[in-house]
Amino acid sequence: MKEFGYQRAYDVSGAVSLLDGDGEARFLGGGTNLVDLMKTGVERPARLVDVRELPLNHIEATEDGGLRIGATVTNSDLAAHPEVRRRFPALAQAVLAGASGQLRNMATVGGNLLQRTRCGYFADVTSPCNKRDPGSGCPAIEGEHHNHAILGASDHCVATHPSDMGVALTAFDARVSYETADGPGELPLADFYLPVGETPHLETALPPGALITGVTLPPAPVAAGSRYRKVRERASYAFAIGSIAAALDVRDGVVHEVRLAFGAVASRPWRARTAESVLAGAPADAETFAAAADVELAAARPLPHNEYKVNLMRNLVVAVLSELAEEAAR
Repeated sequence: MKEFGYQRAYDVSGAVSLLDGDGEARFLGGGTNLVDLMKTGVERPARLVDVRELPLNHIEATEDGGLRIGATVTNSDLAAHPEVRRRFPALAQAVLAGASGQLRNMATVGGNLLQRTRCGYFADVTSPCNKRDPGSGCPAIEGEHHNHAILGASDHCVATHPSDMGVALTAFDARVSYETADGPGELPLADFYLPVGETPHLETALPPGALITGVTLPPAPVAAGSRYRKVRERASYAFAIGSIAAALDVRDGVVHEVRLAFGAVASRPWRARTAESVLAGAPADAETFAAAADVELAAARPLPHNEYKVNLMRNLVVAVLSELAEEAAR
């Protein structure tokens, strides 16, 4: 591991000023992803600015009935918070599905959003990777890609985003707050992650040197009956091969409101807006759910060894929405 400097920040403005203009410095939260990448040589920062002591570890209700989640809230505290469990159960379920208990105790909300792909070629500094070394190529396209993207990928990168938490936040229109030397800013999570295109190394729309300070969830009554379902290759701690965050409001057998987001299928959490539009005002039955999934997944461009994800995601949509519809009818 490359030697690096270390500084601890105690206020937001101080943290931002410590990083300002230093392209080789990084903010350090729980370190559950960054430190691993430093050990393998993928990340080689010259200096770390520890932000764990910043006063950003609170979850509080907003005036309009939403929730604001501080960036240094741990994943464990997020999943256990009574208002998260009551208003956004899919978010709590996603966090609990995301890692081991030890990792959840360390990992932070801000760091979770910024975690890097687990593509094996990205993690191996002896391999080409356009995300790590722009212009070097994407060996996953012809090589190992069974758990890679089927939506929104390009000829330059087919890696997936690993966050479970991000999928649930995407379904409920979360907004990311940040601070820079020029002042505060905010991004809808829908715009936070950049399309892959020809520049997969550019992953987020955060300004240079920006520090994530929190995530805001707007009020969403439909989310109170939400669910997160994750499929993985083993029952213990593992990254998804497909996941879904879903919420459904059914009235008189008809879909009044629906939220859908997919995980492990794209370079970012994938909001299934096409499926949502098909479902709005339609009968809440398995046939309609399958048709909506088919319309959304018509844009899929799987590779030879990850074609199974198309059927997997279709089945997830039908299963989870059917469960929610049955509960609504009771």
